Amino acid sequence: MQEYARTLVAEGGLLEGGSEDLILAIMGILSGIAVLSFVAVLGMVLVWLERKVSAHMQDRLGPMRVGGWHGWSQTLADGIKLLLKEDLIPAAADKPLFILAPLVVFAGALATFVCVPFSKDLIVSNLNIGVLYILAISSVGVVGFLMAGWASNNKWALLGAMRSAAQMVSYEIPVAMSVLCVIPLVGTLDMQELVIAQDGGVHRWFIFRNPFTFLGFFIYYISSLAEVNRSPFDIPEAESELVAGYHTEYSGMRFSFFFIAEYGSMAVVSFVAATVFLGGWQAPWGGSFPGGVFWMLAKMFFLVFVQMWMRWTLPRLRVDQLMYVCWKVTLPATFVTMIGSVMWGFAAPRWLDSLGTGVLIVVMGIVLLLLLRSAGQGLLEGRHQKAGVVT
Repeated sequence: MQEYARTLVAEGGLLEGGSEDLILAIMGILSGIAVLSFVAVLGMVLVWLERKVSAHMQDRLGPMRVGGWHGWSQTLADGIKLLLKEDLIPAAADKPLFILAPLVVFAGALATFVCVPFSKDLIVSNLNIGVLYILAISSVGVVGFLMAGWASNNKWALLGAMRSAAQMVSYEIPVAMSVLCVIPLVGTLDMQELVIAQDGGVHRWFIFRNPFTFLGFFIYYISSLAEVNRSPFDIPEAESELVAGYHTEYSGMRFSFFFIAEYGSMAVVSFVAATVFLGGWQAPWGGSFPGGVFWMLAKMFFLVFVQMWMRWTLPRLRVDQLMYVCWKVTLPATFVTMIGSVMWGFAAPRWLDSLGTGVLIVVMGIVLLLLLRSAGQGLLEGRHQKAGVVT
């Protein structure tokens, strides 16, 4: 953005005599408005998509027949309803923190879109530490969740906030570690450079570059579900235990901030997965035809669809089961993937590059199944111990 501003100043024209700082400020405001509009519209589209996915999986007729063509106006009506609903604040709540909490959560989700490369030329700010920036900014939401739970003066909201903090802080480690298994292969944290390094077709994508990055993608994806509080890791909002979790006392527009932030976070983790492991805006055959934005959005929507698919398929885990999966399954696996990826990338013989990706998929697929089996056995043993069953 700064280079573009200097170019405008140097070329003159309508901007002749203007300052670079002024141009940067104007471009920043316009970029903020564009990102805000994109996230708001994307949130509505994803809500509509989730309603359709759940309806297909559960044979529900409402989203199929009500609300115009394929139920699109239901989501629009929900948005208008949230805007017009009465805004209630509990009498015993900490009012300043109660008001500020949803803004913090929404701002954290919104700011992560700054470094997402939608195409070769479409990115708000191409930071040379883009990966680090996204990992850091995505943690801001934890502060907002804690603020919401504490300020509500509601024991269910506070318990949900504490669960959310423990869950997100724990799963940030495997998320970051699984991304780091790719970084040494490129030598940069620049999101655009990560995409460019995967040019050449689907066999050059990092998910297929070596067997450890293949495993790292699945570890990242599973851990990201917990990072954004999606099933089967949605215990901060467990309605059967906590009413609604940290946003129990919120209504109207403030509740919609939490709602849109969750779907925005789902999109961001999918964008990061597409950028780091799936070639970003690159087409499967190389290049970006018919358009980088098309491929980036297509990969994001597919990964979000799988998140929704899992929500309506898998049961919710208990807190102890969730922590077991993090600390005893995914975390050790991420250390293996990170060390193995570096060793494979820098010490493996060159002839290994000619191996078919199918062999790598089979090998690491077996490893992934063993990990899932280990996790399932651990969860089953924990359930039996909880119930007092001797196995």
